[in-house]
Amino acid sequence: MSPNPTTEDEAFQQLLAHLSAELDFESSYYNESYLDRRISARMRRRDVESYDEYLGLVRSDPEEPTELLDSLSINVTSFYRNPEAWEPIREALREVTADHGRTRVWSAPCSDGREPYSLAMLALDDDEIQTRRLEIVGTDINADVLDRAREGVYQTTKTRDVASELEPLDDAERYVDRDGDTFVVQQNVKDLVTFEQHDLIADAPKRDVDLVLCRNLLIYINTESKRAVVDTVLSSLREGGYLVIGMTETLPRESRETVETVDKRRRVYRRT
Repeated sequence: MSPNPTTEDEAFQQLLAHLSAELDFESSYYNESYLDRRISARMRRRDVESYDEYLGLVRSDPEEPTELLDSLSINVTSFYRNPEAWEPIREALREVTADHGRTRVWSAPCSDGREPYSLAMLALDDDEIQTRRLEIVGTDINADVLDRAREGVYQTTKTRDVASELEPLDDAERYVDRDGDTFVVQQNVKDLVTFEQHDLIADAPKRDVDLVLCRNLLIYINTESKRAVVDTVLSSLREGGYLVIGMTETLPRESRETVETVDKRRRVYRRT
């Protein structure tokens, strides 16, 4: 007999309530379809068929909450993800570093650090980008993923080829040490990057940022949370600062009056 849809929906809502109350995960920020996909994947992995049964597992298995939270984190990333988007990012970095003053660049969310490290390597690899006073900060809501980012160690697997991710660089060996399938970011790259825990919805904006990369987050969160995130990043930008979002994402209508479009297809904007 198939489960009653209302009962299953109630069980799903109880599971989300447990995430918020006991695991400090703000499920209300996200699209429920996204949460359902990630939770269902964990249920299949643990051979559990109902939300109610899975909630019992989350409560009884001390390791499952950590695994679930890691699964729910938006941590799909790579070095130079969407390679064609990086040419306008390069142009923006050249411009904002040209006056030789302090330049602040923000990658949010940064997941395991590949995006902010990509920014640092791009800057070091381009003679027209001034790195002397360049500060790159990567932020994420997930403290565990930030610890991995600080380590800067990445593995090639059956589904991820780190060497191919680094192909946009002229000479990746200047920035990453390789030992078989293990890649370690060199210290000269790490020196340009710091990592901080930050909630794009609940925490305060940063100040006087020259360039923000907020890519591939907006597609996962609900309309109200999307407006909050965009308000945070736009409030963090100085006048004339750049914002880059994911190539399949759009800005909320209310936010478009505060920016001008620099590259429509690759979703690059400048705060006016």
